Amino acid sequence: MNIKLLVIGKTDNAALQSLIQDYEKRLGFYIRFNMEIIPDIKNAKKLNEALQKEKEGELLLKKIQPADVLILLDEKGREYTSVGFSEFLQKKMNSGIKQLVFAIGGPYGFSEAVYKQAGGKLSLSPMTFSHQMIRLFFTEQLYRAFTILNNEPYHHR
Repeated sequence: MNIKLLVIGKTDNAALQSLIQDYEKRLGFYIRFNMEIIPDIKNAKKLNEALQKEKEGELLLKKIQPADVLILLDEKGREYTSVGFSEFLQKKMNSGIKQLVFAIGGPYGFSEAVYKQAGGKLSLSPMTFSHQMIRLFFTEQLYRAFTILNNEPYHHR
């Protein structure tokens, strides 16, 4: 199984980007993982919230293949413990999915079209974090999940 993380816009903080890249590299020992950056919408400040979500949604949905399973990182999604998330991933791997795609929306979230396409929603916390920070938290939790599945000590350090 491949895991892809779709994100809107570049990470402009070098320290965050370095940490994210570290976890991406570590994940390579367990699974094929890549983060794909969808460029920010040009002149987004001139668009209202709904139009911006719609345009970002169109770009995001172009990156989804028919056989992909799309999971949205969304504040209204299901929350897991780290062990629960690892079990969720194991079930997805056992189901024969070729590509599991997680998506982080833009500043206003996802369009209705994206919600309709999604096969689920995942929340990392009831708190709100910047889209830049969520990238780090998600890649770390993904790495943690694979260390749990492989009975490695990272989870309890």
